[in-house]
Amino acid sequence: QVQLVESGGGLVQAGGSLKLSCATTGVFKYGNAMAWYRQGPGKPRELVATIDNRNVKKYGDSVKGRFTISRDNAKETVYLQMNSLKPDDTAVYLCNAQLFSGLNVRGDYWGQGTQVTVSS
Repeated sequence: QVQLVESGGGLVQAGGSLKLSCATTGVFKYGNAMAWYRQGPGKPRELVATIDNRNVKKYGDSVKGRFTISRDNAKETVYLQMNSLKPDDTAVYLCNAQLFSGLNVRGDYWGQGTQVTVSS
C-alpha cells in the first residue's frame, strides 16, 4: 500500500527558500528511486531532482546549485530544499516513487502535489 504525501509548499519572495517534504508509506522497504517533478503554468512537467537508495542524486539543469534532494530512511521521507527561488520556480511540485525488483520497475507512484509560488 504505497502513498506519497507532499507538504511544505507556499508563497515566498524571489531569493527566498522553502523545504518540501514527501512522506511515504510502503516505499522504503523496497529498492526505490525517489524524484521531485514540477508542473509550472503553461509548461510541461519537468524533472527537478532524483535520489536513489544508494543516495545518488541528480538534478535538472534549471535547479542545479540551488535545490538539494535528500532522504531520511528512518522517517521514510524525502525532502527538497529549495534556495534562491525564482519566479520561474512557481509550479506544483510532485513527489514520485519508483519501486524496483532488481533492475525492473515494479511500481510507479505519485503524490497529489504541493503548490510553490515565488513572487518577484
